[in-house]
Amino acid sequence: MKINAEFFKKNAMLMVLVLVYIFFTVTTGGQMFQPLNFNALITQNAYVYILATGMLMCMLTGGNIDLSCGSFVCFMGAVGGILMVVKGVNSGVAVALMMVVGIVYGCVLGYLIAYMNIPPWIATLAGYLAFRGWGTALLSANSTTGSIAPFPDSFLKLFSGKVFSTPITKFNYVCFIVGIIASLIVAFVNVRSRANKIKKGYEAESVVSLVVKTVLSIAAIMLFAYKLAKAGGIPTVLVWVVVVVLIYNFITSKTVFGRYFYTIGGNREATRLSGVDTNKIMFFAYLNMAVLTVITSYLVIARFQAANSTAGTNYEMDAIAGCVVGGVSAYGGSGTIFGMVIGATLIGVINLGMSLMGVDANWQKVVKGVVLLGAVVFDILANKDKKLS
Repeated sequence: MKINAEFFKKNAMLMVLVLVYIFFTVTTGGQMFQPLNFNALITQNAYVYILATGMLMCMLTGGNIDLSCGSFVCFMGAVGGILMVVKGVNSGVAVALMMVVGIVYGCVLGYLIAYMNIPPWIATLAGYLAFRGWGTALLSANSTTGSIAPFPDSFLKLFSGKVFSTPITKFNYVCFIVGIIASLIVAFVNVRSRANKIKKGYEAESVVSLVVKTVLSIAAIMLFAYKLAKAGGIPTVLVWVVVVVLIYNFITSKTVFGRYFYTIGGNREATRLSGVDTNKIMFFAYLNMAVLTVITSYLVIARFQAANSTAGTNYEMDAIAGCVVGGVSAYGGSGTIFGMVIGATLIGVINLGMSLMGVDANWQKVVKGVVLLGAVVFDILANKDKKLS
């Protein structure tokens, strides 16, 4: 019973995700299960995954957040629009220049937080206000409608196209084969991970837990592969999301540098006394957040095929919610990329499900607020149980 209870506690949000998805599938008359809505779940919520990845790195350092990322998406959209549409700069050059702007901002923000000890929420709140106003001003100055378009096809294909695209009426076999390959990789990684833990003498999950986790993972992958194959192929944004998630999963779980983020969140002073440059870690956390925000701006511009002043609105809140719902501690030092993906997916399912139901946008915010609060309460209660045991 203890093993079962621990298994359910560790996978609580995954089970909630499944139940919420089933709920919306029933209440929308099966619309949530349509191939095009599987595609929409990825394309409409890609920003949550990428921003939440960066937000996770910030939160690990002690519950710190970045309030400026949504407004910075708007600002970078304006910069991209001016470069590619107004000035006619080559797409590749414009993308590189946008990244340079993001790196400069990340360095400034990281320096203010890490070396001048300005509280992160104050420094990023300044960006939240400034970049929204600056981005809107740039758009207004370069367009009578407050929106800049159209963007070059080369840019749109790179960030909003499909890999091995086929007509929706034709089944995409390449997409399905990719799903099979991904399933085999997941099964191999799960088995190998457990074997390595046993070999090193670490505590490993039971065979039953391994089988259940692997079967469910493969089922989810193949379901997505099948639905995307019927929707015309793999969205380019999915490739971007998968690459970012895999890179950061490796950094946080397999590198010493990644583990420093956890130790700082656990006890920053003890980490500093052990010889770790905590200021440098904080600096990189916010530099990294700025870089991922620029990548997000590419995807957002390509999705809307325009730069507008409403882009990025409340994105920072969705990113924070995705992390917290996915088990990232609001106090720092705890959280995983896999958990964040579950949380971000849950936020995406709620967004899409309520939109299909025609729920008013204000009530959507109420629901997400309740879900966020519930996740924090669950985290606190779970940690209390661990301390008592």
